Amino acid sequence: MNTNPSVSIGAPVLFLFGVFLGSWWLTGRLRRYALSRRLLDIPNPRSSHTAMIPRGGGVAIALATLIALPMLAAIDLLPWRSALGLFGGGAGAAAIGFVDDHGHIPPRWRLLGHLGAAVLVLVSLGGLPPIPFLEVTLQVRWLGYVLAALYLVWLLNLTNFMDGIDGIAGVETVTVAVGGALLQFLVVPGNGQWIVPLVLASATLGFLVWNWPPARIFMGDAGSGFLGLMLAALSLQAAWVAPPLFWSWLVLLGVFIVDATVTLLRRVLSGERFYEAHRTHAYQHATQRWAAHRPITLAVGAINLCWLLPLATLVATESLNGLLGVLIGFAPLVAAALWLRAGKPLLA
Repeated sequence: MNTNPSVSIGAPVLFLFGVFLGSWWLTGRLRRYALSRRLLDIPNPRSSHTAMIPRGGGVAIALATLIALPMLAAIDLLPWRSALGLFGGGAGAAAIGFVDDHGHIPPRWRLLGHLGAAVLVLVSLGGLPPIPFLEVTLQVRWLGYVLAALYLVWLLNLTNFMDGIDGIAGVETVTVAVGGALLQFLVVPGNGQWIVPLVLASATLGFLVWNWPPARIFMGDAGSGFLGLMLAALSLQAAWVAPPLFWSWLVLLGVFIVDATVTLLRRVLSGERFYEAHRTHAYQHATQRWAAHRPITLAVGAINLCWLLPLATLVATESLNGLLGVLIGFAPLVAAALWLRAGKPLLA
């Protein structure tokens, strides 16, 4: 595996700052494009906003990240095979979202496209790595490709579901990606691939400047789908570097995983059409309760940094069993989701 530990700290910082500036600049241009084309998110009964806001700014995140990937491979901070797989899968997810933002793709074709993007990522990464489970290491072989594909597609779609209020998907991505990068650097400091999550975080931060409450542009499906796929892919990539890191990434992703999963299960159990657009996530109930986006978005960041990151650190350093770390981290999140009535209609 290609690494280059001799690279000075100054070069990565300048590189990441360039990614941030590129994303910030592109988001501004995309906002002008969306306004000129009347590409607006119009409020409806399922919305958490009350004004028409331009959408599609997440394309800037995708472009800034995709441009950076081959550059990282060129300086030996990322294997070319991984760079091409992440590039192809990410570009596919973003393209599907871009088309859907401008029109409509039937769900079955959208799902097929998501599976195709997942396969591109999995072929490049080598499937699901060996995962430490309790006292054994799971070697799932061909079944690993199936499980990993389902995992990638689920993370892609749940990120789309959770992108419903100003800044929430951006804050989730930045805190999770930075946390994942720090843990990979802590566990395997000589492996330069820790910079890849920071590239994603930098690109997202550039967009977040425009999306911070009150948002001036929304991410759109192009951005949320891209982020979901990339977060899932980076968790698998980290696991190939050090297997316990997979559990650490799951812990870090707890807020989005728990809210989306609890909401889906309760809707299914209630006999509702779970695949239709709705406004029943825990974060949406919280937004209604506190009548503002910013406190909920800040709460997500605080939970990630103050609760989930310390647990993920214990898991990464093998001071805590991975499965146990996930259960401990998720338990209060499940309780909070149930208390907030995730999966139930908003109160009148």
